[in-house]
Amino acid sequence: MPEERESDHRPSPDALLKEAQRESRGQLKIFLGAAPGVGKTYEMLASGRTRLKEGADVVIGVVETHGRRETQALVEGFEIVPRRKVSYKGRQLEEMDIDAILARKPDLVLVDELAHTNAPDSRHAKRYMDVEELLAAGINVYSTLNIQHVESLNDVVAQITRIRVRETVPDAIIDRADEIEVIDITPSDLIQRLHDGKVYVPDTARRAVDNYFSPGNLTALRELALRRTAQRVDEQLLSHMRAHAISGPWAAGERVLVCISEDKRCAALVRYAKRLADRLRAPWVALYVETQRSFQLGDTERDRIAEVLRLAERLGAEAVTVPGGAHIADDVLGYARSANVTQIVIGKSDRSRWFEILHGSVVHDLVRRSGNISVHVIAGDAGPPASEEARAVAPLPVRREVRAYAEGAFLVAAATLVGVALQRLLGLQNVALVFLTAVLVSAVRSGLWPALATSVAAMMAFNFFFIPPLYTFTIADPENVIALFFFLVVAAIASNLTARVRGQALAARARAKTTEDLYLFSKKLASAVSLDDLLWATAFQIASMLKVRVVMLLPEDGALTVKAGYPPEDAIDAADLAAANWTYENNRPAGRGADTLPGARRLFLPMHTGRGAVGVVGIDKDKEGPPLSPEERRLLDALADQAALAVERANLVSDVEKARLDAETDRLRSALLTSISHDLKTPLASILGAAGTLRSFAAALTEDQRGEMLATIEEEALRLNRFIANLLDMTRLESGAIVPNASPTDLAEIVGSAMRRAASILKDHRVEIDLAPDLPMLNVDPVLFEQALFNLLDNAAKYAPAGSLVSLHGWAENGHVTLQVLDEGPGIPDEDVDKVFDKFFRARKQDQVRAGTGLGLAICRGFIEALGGTIAVANRADRSGAVFTIDLPARALAPMLEAAP
Repeated sequence: MPEERESDHRPSPDALLKEAQRESRGQLKIFLGAAPGVGKTYEMLASGRTRLKEGADVVIGVVETHGRRETQALVEGFEIVPRRKVSYKGRQLEEMDIDAILARKPDLVLVDELAHTNAPDSRHAKRYMDVEELLAAGINVYSTLNIQHVESLNDVVAQITRIRVRETVPDAIIDRADEIEVIDITPSDLIQRLHDGKVYVPDTARRAVDNYFSPGNLTALRELALRRTAQRVDEQLLSHMRAHAISGPWAAGERVLVCISEDKRCAALVRYAKRLADRLRAPWVALYVETQRSFQLGDTERDRIAEVLRLAERLGAEAVTVPGGAHIADDVLGYARSANVTQIVIGKSDRSRWFEILHGSVVHDLVRRSGNISVHVIAGDAGPPASEEARAVAPLPVRREVRAYAEGAFLVAAATLVGVALQRLLGLQNVALVFLTAVLVSAVRSGLWPALATSVAAMMAFNFFFIPPLYTFTIADPENVIALFFFLVVAAIASNLTARVRGQALAARARAKTTEDLYLFSKKLASAVSLDDLLWATAFQIASMLKVRVVMLLPEDGALTVKAGYPPEDAIDAADLAAANWTYENNRPAGRGADTLPGARRLFLPMHTGRGAVGVVGIDKDKEGPPLSPEERRLLDALADQAALAVERANLVSDVEKARLDAETDRLRSALLTSISHDLKTPLASILGAAGTLRSFAAALTEDQRGEMLATIEEEALRLNRFIANLLDMTRLESGAIVPNASPTDLAEIVGSAMRRAASILKDHRVEIDLAPDLPMLNVDPVLFEQALFNLLDNAAKYAPAGSLVSLHGWAENGHVTLQVLDEGPGIPDEDVDKVFDKFFRARKQDQVRAGTGLGLAICRGFIEALGGTIAVANRADRSGAVFTIDLPARALAPMLEAAP
């Protein structure tokens, strides 16, 4: 028996990596039920209590008892981590406190209802995400889940129960679970529990039995739960076997493999494998081993392989293509053992006996070496004979073959000349090495058959020119006959081995080129700035690598639209558009060469990610038949997957930016409405009240009282005017309409004017002004600078208590003029220092609400920056209060006057 390949005895690197990743994570056990009320929470608590008795540190993260006395009794005795309270739409919601659990770090935490949706503003949107964070922190988790919440089964459950479940968890959660325990009771027992009030209250229970909890629905859901669990157990078994290098099969469950080749009978083999898998209720795989010979097949054979693999996929198989070596049987058995295959289906060979003696038989090798794997050798049906047109699709490359044989003849002639030149210096045996070199060169350059022809020609030339009697094919010495025979054998073996190595090198070079192209493509996608750049790069890459025409369609305004193409194309016909829409909606190929809408000119494939289809890519080429071979189809799938991820990333960035803008717009709108409702309503109320009093009781009021009323009207009107002016100034800033009218200005005059405007709002404060006497002239717009200074004084008056000091200091230094406004208010919270210049932002409220819109400081910064200066804020170091610092470049008066027209 041939020796097993070394790779068959090595653990799978992927399986070992998964094992290593599990060691650093917590263990997840899911209690899976077919429907609510089967006892998942009860069983989870019972298992947790067992672990508690064993000495483990077990806590409850969240458990919903739903008022069931038996479940509530099991909760007693556990440490319960207090839940986090969240206010939402006037209600108090309670959610699992993941931070408290992480800080507590128990051995095991019990988390009920894995598919639960968390309240808004929680760290994670779903509870299973909380569980993933706990597992990543090394905490073990027990959790519960109903089968209808599994994402991949959502549509199936909806068809069975006529109810669409909105809360789902990805299948990856179940695939990553270390243990799954099915909690199962019969439909009749569950319905009785409903009638006994152990699941829902009586009215709800009656409606549930009439709709969701019918015996048929429950039976179907039980089968779904058992099948999904069996699938996960089968994956765990395969992973265990691969991680420990266990040579299969372990017949814990049947698994069927059908071998695919270019033979016409393979379609019948696939159908037989489908029937066998159905009888065994087993998964099945269609395997094609890609060897050196695969690259020498014509288009007809390659298309036949692609069609058979697509047929297997349509019938429910997993289509797999693996690279192979010289012994196909070893490659098939190696994959079969790694995949725990128990049944292999292969076609009966129609090769002649002599061909099998010379080249071997894959069927016989499989039967001899299969061990515990059963091998089904099927004759199959070749189907109708191929037409002459079909046979002529892939003509042999005649010119290339003739050139290869001509090169072989040239190499033999060159070797003869070299041998004649060296015969006088070297022995006859060394001359034979010259001819052997010619054979090896022919094998390296041209392949097996030209090399074999070169071997025969070299033997004849060696005999004719170098073996006595010379210049005849007669051999006088019997020893020369034996030497010539072994020369031919060595030449044939060497040419065969060299040609095989050449083929493997060519295949490896092609795979390396494909891998390099994919790597460069991924780098190109990563550097794409916009979605258009990404799509054009994808279209060009697909067209250049597969030699096809490409269009790419993405949804826009509810319809698929051509976004890119190579060569550029803006529109497609109705048949192609229908195929593209079907592909996008069903996430399956359509169009030319597919089962759906085959009359379309293009083949359309979905660009999809875990979230679904993000677009469609369409390809076509001029040749008849399927546009892609199996390896080209795999390459296109790889390119489309990379492009889909990049498109989704671009869409997510766009969605995040849009969400940010929407949130910012909502915040500003809310702040503006709040500000308007307060800052318009309050002064208007004062004005209306004072005006109404004057009108109704003017005769009864004294002169002083009337003056006080008029002063109130004037003061509130000015306040209202300031509010409207701030809104107008902010509108001008955002529209870019602020154009400073700069002129030489004395800073003392601007300060005096601002102080006069602010006299009424600073009347209850002490004011101190300290301006250096040598301040230079400023080249600023006096109106804008005065408004900015007034806003700072207004801000100080709002937040500084009555009787406190508001200071204004100014000095010149290093060609700059610095102006500071200081107050003795409560200061600015450290976390708000960077936000005080934002629109509508107001520092955290203290014991009273300050009037204002939150626009004054934003306007102040806009005006100062428009004048070429900067403004900063900080808390005072010597006492409580804030300090605002304006820095402006100084300009000498004389040069500016000289420059003035």
